[in-house]
Amino acid sequence: MEADPANAPSRSDIRRRMALLAGIVLVADQITKQVMLDWIFFPPMRVSVLPFLDFVPVWNPGISFGLLAGGGVATKVILTMIALVVSAWLLWKGPSYQRLERLGAGLIVGGAIGNAIDRIRFGKVVDFIDVYVQTWHWPAFNIADAGITVGAGLWICSLLFDRESETE
Repeated sequence: MEADPANAPSRSDIRRRMALLAGIVLVADQITKQVMLDWIFFPPMRVSVLPFLDFVPVWNPGISFGLLAGGGVATKVILTMIALVVSAWLLWKGPSYQRLERLGAGLIVGGAIGNAIDRIRFGKVVDFIDVYVQTWHWPAFNIADAGITVGAGLWICSLLFDRESETE
């Protein structure tokens, strides 16, 4: 069943929808970070939520998994600029993406901007979600990181499924 081009959303509608999703992720990220800053960072404490989930205060001066943590101010500025440029590019290109890619891009944009705001405010990123199994802990993360990860996963799934359907 083919989509009716007459009912297709305009390019600006697509960008608005992606920006709305990014905004939802961004607001959720910033609110949860502020709540955690007020609750568990000062004084630092661990709060057990579930047998596999704690809230912990972690300052991440790098990117995912603490990479580039020792890069200094220039690295933080470059990472922030890259996040903002890539976010703008994803929103601009959004109308040319498939639906799942647009959803993924919106999540990525919200997460990237959320972490960029932390780098501007604090010089590092606020992480607080600790997921673990017995003694194995996933690196602490936040809502922005989750948005980026889920968004990238959706994007990859879209690419895989689109490629499969093109070859059939």
